[in-house]
Parts: sequence; structure tokens; C-alpha cells
Amino acid sequence: MDKQKITALQNIFSSRLDTLSHLLEVAETHFANDVESLLQRRIAPDMLPFGTQIAFTCDQPHNFTLWCRGQSTKNLNPNIASLTEARNLISATQDLLASINITDAKLSETKRLELGQGLYLELSGLSYVDDFLIPNFYFHLTTAYDIMRMAGAPIGKRDFMRHLAPLAESSIR
Repeated sequence: MDKQKITALQNIFSSRLDTLSHLLEVAETHFANDVESLLQRRIAPDMLPFGTQIAFTCDQPHNFTLWCRGQSTKNLNPNIASLTEARNLISATQDLLASINITDAKLSETKRLELGQGLYLELSGLSYVDDFLIPNFYFHLTTAYDIMRMAGAPIGKRDFMRHLAPLAESSIR
């Protein structure tokens, strides 16, 4: 994995965090009188609520950046109490993500992930990114989107895939 892949990953994380910010704007408009309830909504009783999905979405680029800096990874506070707090978390994560400046050597290191209950994973840098960070990032982003859809927010695929909007062209002349 080279510097080019890291730059691409920074762009993916940042643009999808922009999508999450957009979803929060829709939530603020659509659920203006009941934002607190939205933050506690879940898809299923054993799944985490909307606010936690936002924090867990941010955890992936946050921990990636800490790892790239040679620092210990640490998950963010999962108890999001307001959309303002959620927006601030997204913004801080994007700022942190923009600060990455690493060498290729870091990417060949092994990353140990503590899973709790005495379990852990040891992954190569490439596997850490491709098999752990990216799937978790999209899982929590998609779950946040799904909770909003389930709650009745007027969002669709265009909202989720906003990162492609600048690339859209018209065939109508």
C-alpha cells in the first residue's frame, strides 16, 4: 500500500463524512421537534442507536489517523447527545484525517486489534484498512442512513452517494 492509497482513503473517509453531515442536516430539518428521539432510534433492539452509529462511523477514520501517527487507537465517546455534538465530532474527525503524513513503512506494520474477552486480531496494514476499517466504516454509515430512512426522513440513494454528484454529466442537449 502506498501514499497514493492513503490519499485515496483520506478522500473516501472525508467525502463520506460529508455525506453523514448532509444526513444530519436533513435530520435537523425533518426531525426538528424530535431530534433527541431520533438519536435513540435503532433498527433492531440489539443494535446500537443512531447517535452511536454516528460515533462509530467516525471511529474508523479517527483510529486510522491515530494508527498512522503511531499513537494508540481509542474509540470515541459513543453517547452522542445532540446533532450539534455529532456535527462537531464529524468536523473534528475530518480535521484529524487531513493531518495524516506517513511513510510507506508504516503501512507494512502489523496492527493488533483488541476485541475484548481475551480475543484479538493481528492484521497487516493493508488488511487493517481493507478488511476492518472500510467495512466497519460503511456498516455504521449505512446503519445511520437506514435508521433515518426507517424513521421517515426524505432521503434516498442520491443523498447516500453524494460523492458522485460532481462527476454526473447530462446526455440531454
